[in-house]
Formats: sequence, C-alpha cells, structure tokens
Amino acid sequence: MNATFPGDTGAAGLDALCIDTLRFLSVDMVQNANSGHPGLPLGAAPMAYVLWTHFLKHHPANPQWFDRDRFVLSAGHGSALLYSLLHLTGYALPLEQLKQFRKWGSIAPGHPERGLTPGVEVTTGPLGQGFANGVGMAIAEASLAARYNRDGFAIVDHFTYGIVSDGDLMEGVAAEAASLAGHLQLGKLIYLYDDNGVTLSAGTGMAFSEDVAARFKAYGWHTQVVEDGNDTHTIESALHAARAQTARPSLILVRTHLGYGSPGKQDTFEAHGSPLGEEEVRLTKRNLGWPEAPAFHIPEPARAHFAAANEKGARAEAQWDEALCAYKAKFPELARELAARMQAGAAAGASGWEAAVPEFAADAKGMATRVASGKIMNAIAAHQPALIGGSADLDPSTFTMLKGCGDFEPANLSAHDRQGSSGGGWSRAGRNLHFGVREHAMGALMNGMAAHGGVVPFGATFLIFSDYMRPSIRLAALMGLHVVYLFTHDSIALGEDGPTHQPVEQLASLRAIPGLTVIRPADANETAVAWRVALETGDRPVALVLSRQDLPTLDRALFQPADGLRRGAYVLADAPGGSPDLILVASGAEVSLAVAARERLARDGIHARVVSMPSWELFDAQPPEYRDTVFPPALGARLAVEAGVSQGWHRYLGDGGGVLAVDRFGASAPGPVMLQEYGFTVDNVCARAARLLRR
Repeated sequence: MNATFPGDTGAAGLDALCIDTLRFLSVDMVQNANSGHPGLPLGAAPMAYVLWTHFLKHHPANPQWFDRDRFVLSAGHGSALLYSLLHLTGYALPLEQLKQFRKWGSIAPGHPERGLTPGVEVTTGPLGQGFANGVGMAIAEASLAARYNRDGFAIVDHFTYGIVSDGDLMEGVAAEAASLAGHLQLGKLIYLYDDNGVTLSAGTGMAFSEDVAARFKAYGWHTQVVEDGNDTHTIESALHAARAQTARPSLILVRTHLGYGSPGKQDTFEAHGSPLGEEEVRLTKRNLGWPEAPAFHIPEPARAHFAAANEKGARAEAQWDEALCAYKAKFPELARELAARMQAGAAAGASGWEAAVPEFAADAKGMATRVASGKIMNAIAAHQPALIGGSADLDPSTFTMLKGCGDFEPANLSAHDRQGSSGGGWSRAGRNLHFGVREHAMGALMNGMAAHGGVVPFGATFLIFSDYMRPSIRLAALMGLHVVYLFTHDSIALGEDGPTHQPVEQLASLRAIPGLTVIRPADANETAVAWRVALETGDRPVALVLSRQDLPTLDRALFQPADGLRRGAYVLADAPGGSPDLILVASGAEVSLAVAARERLARDGIHARVVSMPSWELFDAQPPEYRDTVFPPALGARLAVEAGVSQGWHRYLGDGGGVLAVDRFGASAPGPVMLQEYGFTVDNVCARAARLLRR
C-alpha cells in the first residue's frame, strides 16, 4: 500500500497517507538516532493505524481516563511506531522528542517506559512481558466491571489491545499467560500478531515452526488470519469479529513484511534491529512514493486526520462522565468506593482496614509468619475491596485464600474443577485468582493488573520460586507498580524437600533490585505491620518473606513495639543503660534466635543489643541520625544472623563484624535438624559473638 499525497482526497488515499506517515516518522527516528528497530514499524503500521483510528477508545488530552481502552506494544523494540502514534494523535509527546529518540534525557526511550512517556501503559522490551501484562489488564477490567456495573450502567467497559511479535510468542511467559487467558475466557482481550517470519538473527523457520493458530485455538482463543498485512479492510473486519467474541480472547495473525518497502532489506533480519542506513532510507521513501526530504515530514491531511482522536476522545469521556453522574445518583455507595479506587489509589482509598489489622498475644510457641499473614489478609479483606490475587497453586501452603470472597473464574467450570474453592462462589467479581503453576505469568499478570488501576494484586509462591518470576518483579520495580508478593518457606528450615526447595541466595537477589521493598518479619505482630506497610506503599512493589515454621510471638511488654518495622531496623532489646558490648542483628525467623542468645550471653556477663532488621530498604531510607542510633559507629562488634547467603550484610557490620549465614546449598532433613547442622543454635551464636569480642 503506497502513500498518495494531497490531491487524492479519497478515504483509501488518506488511509495510505496516514500509514506511510507512521512508517516514515518511525524510520526517521531510528535513522536520526542511528539506533533502533525500523522493521516492525514499516510492516505493522497498517494494523496499528486501523486499531488506533477505528477502534481504540482513548483521550490523548487525558491519558489517565479510567475507562479508556488499554493498548500494549508487547514488541517494545518497535517503540518508534508507538511514539509516532502518540505524537500524531495528540499526546504530550512533541516532535522535538521524536527527534531525540533514544538520546539522553528524552521521553522517547529505546523501549517504552510507563511513567516517562504519556500514553505508555506498561514498560515493555523483554519479550513476552507485555503479552502477559495485557492479560492482567483484562482481568482487572473484568473484575471491576463485575463488581460495579449494573443494568444500564456499564461504568467499566473497555478492551485491552496489543501488538505482539514472533519473539513474544516464543517466550514461555506468554505461553503461560495465554493458557490462563483462554481458561478465564477473557473476551475483551484482543491481540494483533505481527506475523512477519523474521527475528533479530534469522528467519523464524530456524527455531519456530509451530502452527500458532492451532496452539492458540487449543488454549481456548478465537483466531483469525489476515493474509495481507496491508489490507486494512480485512484487518478492520477481523477486529470487528474479535470484539464480538465475548467468551474468548482473540489472536489475529496478520501476515506482514518486516521492513516493508525497503528494496534491499525487506523480509531480512537486517531490517529488524539496525537502522536502514541513509541510502536505504532514501530508496525506501522513493519506493513508497514518500518525499526523500525533509526528515520527520508530516503531511497536513495526515496530521489533521490523526488529530481527530482528541475530539473523539473528549466526546467519549464526556459521555462516560454523564453516565457516571447518573450512576452516582442511583448507586452512591458503589460510586464512592469506585471513585476511591480510581483516584486515591486502590488501597489508600479504602477505609476501616487499619482497625481490622489484628494484634497477636505473646506466645512462646507462636505461629509461622505465613499463617499470621493469612489471618491478617482475611481480617482486612472486607475493608480492602481492591485486594485481589492468589498463588501459583499453593494456597494451602501460603495461606493466601481470601475466605468467602469468591473465585475469579469462568462461569462454566464443572463441580470437579471447583474443588478446593474459596467457598464464596464463582464469578468475575471473585477475588481469589487461581494462577495455576505459572509463577512467571503470575508476576507479569500482577503487573498488568496494577498498571490498569483500581486493584491491588497479590501473588504467592515459595521464596525459591521467586526466581521463576524475577523478570516480572524487576519490571514491577522499574515501573513503580503497587503489587504485593508473598514468598513463604523462606529458608533451609523448610526441611525435607531439600536443596531444590530451600532458598539460599534469593533474599540477596531480591534485595539487589532497585525499587523493591523486601520485608522479612520476625513474628506475627511484625507481619501485621509489614502488611500495613505493603498496603500503604503505593509507588513500588513490596515482597513479604515468610516462614514455614512456627516462630515465637514476642512479648511486646518486654520488647520494643513491632511498629519499629516501619523504619526497617530497630532496637528490639538493649543492654542495661543502652551500652552494649556487641550487637546481634537478625531478620525474620532468626530474630528469636538472637533474643535467646542475648539471654545466654547475659548470664556470662556479656551485654548484647538485639536489632530486628526486617527490611534493608526501609532502613536505608531513614536519616543518618536514626541509623546511627541503631548501629552506633563506635561499636564495631556486630554479628548478623540470617539463614541466607551473607552477601550484602557487611555494609551494616563494618570491619569488626561477622555473619552467621548459609553460603552453600541446603540438604534434605527435618527443619530443626537443618538449623542445628548449619549452626543456627544458641550455642553457636554465643560462640561466634564471643570470638568477635576477643578480636
């Protein structure tokens, strides 16, 4: 489809002009930066044009309008196409920023970044992530619609669209998410697959020869094939048919040509990840009838046509505002709740939940912090309607089932399939999500749900399996999304399952992620405060790391209040007069061990301070004056006790400190035996402390 210029005023001519405007804005961006991916924009511009001008409900002047359709460019390497769409339709992305594509300080970075570029819904680039994010967005839309919509009032009613690539569909996270999306019958999820047969290094036939349509049909998706990616009429018809599929997500396989129009590089991997080159740009423009100069040319008819998106979006938002006013009059309580979830932050807008957080009585036997967490979640669930989530098929072990809150599931499950449900019924309004054994998809879906807004997603698995979802955790931190991770079975103390299930390096690995708050509470009451922090922290993900084994519930009449967790580390118990001989610092399960060692040391005339340090990130955010009160600079005798690798602890211990840690893999044995054999005993802590003092 070649562009025609002013003089051809027909609809087909205008469509062609607009499509080539998208193509060459993108090509010029990449060439000007001398870096980027021109192939996808050249091939996929027609499908993007049809979607954005004929279907996408959005308002460029208000990118955060809640009932907008969501669009995800999962193939984030084609970001130049997205920036062209955003600029032309009127988002706050001026042409000057397109000219700064991939340059320092630009809001048009190499891959799309949420929170940086207006109109970008999620940060994409690692392939498959955006695909799974879109599934999470569709889940959030369906959940909110089920809770708030009433007959005649479709207050939450929008689609999730995306453009996905060959590489996206090769990634395992996309397969996990696609399987769940089909099972959940997410009919308002529609993806256009840029089926160009070329990857960065070769043709897809070198590694990818499956029948994609058959695979997705087996997942429960509606599939269609558009044989010519330049056939805008057939693309439009396919999108109409996909929108009519209310009980199945849709994948439209659009056969395109990577680097379309490039005489020397079309359909070759050379068009994928490198600029065309100045000469090839000229030849491509000449081939498609586009002016060779100037660069960044935008014909006025194309500019005017794209600009209509703002007026159209304003009308759509105004109609929605009018409907919302009528809804408020008829359903005031629901309207207030929805407004809080839309505007103030899904968790911050709730009321009454703080008073519902339980306090736990002192108990030498105590309980596992995973059990305490389950009690806390169920106590606050009624007051936090935005809280929705589940586990990777581990609810009986992670204690994350919200009792009586129903299951988010399709309506046609059999009685056999519904075994083990929450007991609250099955509907889109259910708040227990069954992710299945799909940790990576769980993490990416949670990101999509949080990015959609109106929900606070949580997801649970064993700490060892956080490795399976690490890319999604990293992206949650990069985007500053409000998601809550519940990682249980947090050390070698989980016992007989052995080293494959015993986390050793995972705590250090999670702490290494910028923007992620990791909290490992010491007992039930610290767990309660940790949940408060998790719900109050709206600008970043929070990981709660919880024990399998029972931990004593400390008597707070003898120790400092658990609210000290908010500061990351606090003096739990001090030496007489506040003048300790050494500091014992621990996190989570090992805090009670440090307390017991302190008592033994006192009998030997050694006065120890015990510091509970559940969160390095929260502690590092405190002012230096506070940090010095916890770890006085002059007191160098410091022993850290934690059942994980020692990496990172020395930053808090100085030259005179030591670490009792686990710098090797675990073994298969009962938890108490594991702790004994690895030195997590009162005798060994005291011996290590005494050696520090003799230095």
